[in-house]
Amino acid sequence: QVQLVESGGGLVQAGGSLSLSCAASGGSFETYKMGWFRRAPGKEREFVATTRWQSHNRYSSEIADSVKGRFTIVRGSAKNTATLKMNSLKPDDTAVYYCAVSSPTTLGYDYWGQGTQVTVSS
Repeated sequence: QVQLVESGGGLVQAGGSLSLSCAASGGSFETYKMGWFRRAPGKEREFVATTRWQSHNRYSSEIADSVKGRFTIVRGSAKNTATLKMNSLKPDDTAVYYCAVSSPTTLGYDYWGQGTQVTVSS
């Protein structure tokens, strides 16, 4: 079955950087969309970034307005990984970050990772 493994979370000071990686297994993910969401304490889960397949070896990306200019998402060459690169982190970025994947025809996301904690200290 499909499994998602996230890594790279941790504690960082405001203004610092972190990269989160997600590796999917149990299927072929070349055409799948892979994205990141987050849930801050006391808040609802929110979209952060996603990559969508366009054509062979070409993916588009979409970044939430709240992190645009600071976060980027990169699809790995093996097509089954997605890395969220986070720069200029703020305390408001503190959250549990979740990786999610789905087939390109699915409106939402079919599979979710267990989440990784990111804490940004002021």
